[in-house]
Order: sequence, then C-alpha cells, then structure tokens
Amino acid sequence: MTADSALWVGHTAQLPPDLAEQARAVCDRAFAGDFDDADWAHALGGLHALVLRDGRVLAHGALVARGLWHAGRPLRAGYVEAVAVDPDHRRRGHGGAVLAVLEDAARRVHQAGALSTSDAGRRLYLSRGWVPWRGPTAVLEPGGVRRTPDDDDAVLVLPGTVPLDPDRLLVCDGRDGDPW
Repeated sequence: MTADSALWVGHTAQLPPDLAEQARAVCDRAFAGDFDDADWAHALGGLHALVLRDGRVLAHGALVARGLWHAGRPLRAGYVEAVAVDPDHRRRGHGGAVLAVLEDAARRVHQAGALSTSDAGRRLYLSRGWVPWRGPTAVLEPGGVRRTPDDDDAVLVLPGTVPLDPDRLLVCDGRDGDPW
C-alpha cells in the first residue's frame, strides 16, 4: 500500500453507498466482465476492507461467514470474496493490505478461511500461506451433495483452529451463482 492511501474496514451495514458503488466498479474492471450481480451479492453481509486514495476506492475485499463441511463435520469458515485491485493500481501492495485485514479476521473469528481463486490471483494467496485444496470439492444443494470438479483446483484454505486434511472432500453450502 502506498503512503498516500488509507484503509477503510467495516461491515456491509457501515459501508457508505458511494464506497459500495466504487468497490463494485473496481470489481467489474478488475475481473474484466467476469463479475456479475451474484458475485457482488456473495461479498455482502460481512467485513469489507478497502484501500482508498483521495476518497477513491483502489482495492476491495470481503470476508463473509460460510458453512463448509470437512471430514463429515461442519466448519465455520470465513470465506473471502471479491478481492480486486483497480487495474491501474496493481503491484503496489493494495491487494496484500486488503488480505491482511481479512486473514486476521478469519483467524480470530472463524475455524478456517477459504476462497476460490483465479489463476491470476493464485500466486498472491500462496505467498501469504493459503493452502491449495487437493481433494475433491462439492456443494450442498437441496437435492444433496453435488461434486464441483471444475472448482477442484481453484479452492484454497487458510488453516485455522481445526485440523484440515486437504486431500479429503470439502463441501460448501449452496448459493446463487458460482458455488465456490
């Protein structure tokens, strides 16, 4: 993060409408058309971290509570959503600043952290101690558990207070849009 930027941290309920609008726009630009209303909805209802400069959002990330199941047990997870840095402001530590806040909250409040990453973001998360999930992934839907093989290589976890075996099945709760 640069010396002329500031960090804003708060719950969705505290997020001023103008900053929420700017954060969504940063996500739209950063994901270049691969970010929709469902993706934004997934980021709401939890903790947001924003990097601001002169009142302008340069980076955004959110941590929301999410149910996961591992080894037949429920797991209270902090799920990282909508981590994005404005394309004109990348490689300046803004993504790391956002993640530091979210990771700290995940460790303090949840049993583990989890996220689904793009190829572009993977290196950043791995450098910060996130662990690739090697086992199969699935989603719990009204009809039961459905495998999500397209997500198997994208899920990463941040170890917490519960031992995890990254070679076993990991199941997330169902939601609109992408399951992971």
